[in-house]
Amino acid sequence: MLIPQLMFLNKLRKSNTPTPLPPRPPQPGGDDETNADPNWLRRQITNTLLMVVGVFSAGFGLESFLLPSGFLDGGVTGVSLLVTRIFHLPLPVLIVVLNLPFVLMAWRQLDPSVAIRTLLGIVGLAIVLATVPFPIVTSDKLLISVFGGFFLGAGIGLAMRGGGVLDGTEIMAIYLSKKSSASVGDIILVFNILIFGVAAWVLSIETALYSILAYLSAAKTIDFVIDGLEEYTGVTIVSGRSDAIRRMITEKLGRGATVYNGKRGFGTHGQQPNPIDIVFTVITRLEISQLKTEVELIDRQAFMVMHSVKDTKGGMIKKRPLH
Repeated sequence: MLIPQLMFLNKLRKSNTPTPLPPRPPQPGGDDETNADPNWLRRQITNTLLMVVGVFSAGFGLESFLLPSGFLDGGVTGVSLLVTRIFHLPLPVLIVVLNLPFVLMAWRQLDPSVAIRTLLGIVGLAIVLATVPFPIVTSDKLLISVFGGFFLGAGIGLAMRGGGVLDGTEIMAIYLSKKSSASVGDIILVFNILIFGVAAWVLSIETALYSILAYLSAAKTIDFVIDGLEEYTGVTIVSGRSDAIRRMITEKLGRGATVYNGKRGFGTHGQQPNPIDIVFTVITRLEISQLKTEVELIDRQAFMVMHSVKDTKGGMIKKRPLH
């Protein structure tokens, strides 16, 4: 459903791959063993639990909200729902069959481990849809769109945190982007426009509009599940009092800071090619307001640039949960 899914999974796969360690020297009377990663088993259990919870959450969103009302979602899941609505074919079978080509594509083009986890997640979702009797929660169309998308998005996001994907659209988009000049986002956008366009023509405009709302709700929920409340923000600060700002960041906020040697280009009084230190730090979104206040107390003329950071490793940053 989202552009960065496969980038996130590739990064997660690399972080979960244990670093090879040198073999231990043979011990007297013992076996010649190699050191294993002590966190490997814990990560595998955590990833499995995330996948299971994600599958049940997605199944709940589909069975209790979207399916009874006939609303759709984007991607391969949306195509499956549309075909089910028109031809009355079993949704669990369609989800597996329509995603199989993309699983094979992931195996050949990306990474076998991603393909295996994706296949397990899709088959698990199909089994849950076929066997678990979820109750219908509400008949209000607005609530169905918002919360159906919410639970479906939460399921997809948790499955991604566990190393798998419940929808093969992004795999197709990444493959096609390599063969053409179109970006991954462009391909996914065109694909979803076609789905909702067909829904508006075959079903009704109202159904298509509610389906778009469910898709947007799911997309924002995926963002929240992956990035969390504490989304990272990179901040670059240019100030004549850079040393005081650096000390404030490291001592008061408890965050790391990097200082670059720079030179002013053009200021309020014309050209100012004077050397200046530039401070860079990475904070969470919840700390932005505090940083702005502290910098303003030190230098009201400080120039600050902020940009979103997808992930960090090391340094003095709080770890996100579920990693």
